[in-house]
Amino acid sequence: MTMAGKDLIALVADKNMEFALRALLSRAASLEIRPVTADVYVHPERDAGCLLRAHEFCRPFIDRYSHSLVMFDREGCGRGQESRRELEQRTEALLSNFGWEGRSATVVIDPELEAWVWSSSPHVASALGWQGRRPGLREWLERVDLWADAEAKPHRPKHALERALWAVRRPRSSALYAEIAGKVRLGDCQDLAFGKLRDTLASWFQRHGR
Repeated sequence: MTMAGKDLIALVADKNMEFALRALLSRAASLEIRPVTADVYVHPERDAGCLLRAHEFCRPFIDRYSHSLVMFDREGCGRGQESRRELEQRTEALLSNFGWEGRSATVVIDPELEAWVWSSSPHVASALGWQGRRPGLREWLERVDLWADAEAKPHRPKHALERALWAVRRPRSSALYAEIAGKVRLGDCQDLAFGKLRDTLASWFQRHGR
């Protein structure tokens, strides 16, 4: 196995995920990893393509990158009846069989990327155009039955995001995801898939002296 070239090839389901991951990888200190050289690609078949054909996409890059990462949403991949972990294991097994054994991981976000948006950080309200508004973003979402008081995040995170943006006439864009991923406190996100991403990167790209 040749370990020359760059640290990481990442295959993701869409541009929003690409922008979010690029912003996260730029925050090496916050992730407690060393700086990483990476290329991020979007699969043309989106979530289903990442699930079913990530091993085919990544195979030509085996000798050009030290590690590979695949990210997609559980909702939209075509196998929503399976758990996040089952989908991850399915994709990881294929990648391992096609040459990435021991140096690849799959992160399936349940139900979708927008689950990572919702945190207590004030940067979220600011990015969504709700800074200084009354009622505040969380209170407004509760009033329109999109965020239950006992929940850590909206049950339908993408729908809640779209409604919040529509209310202030702000378009949804990939830059929005990059802005949030680039500013929020990463320790505030308790999502299991995000935790796997953070732990995987930490195990692969340890800072010098750790």
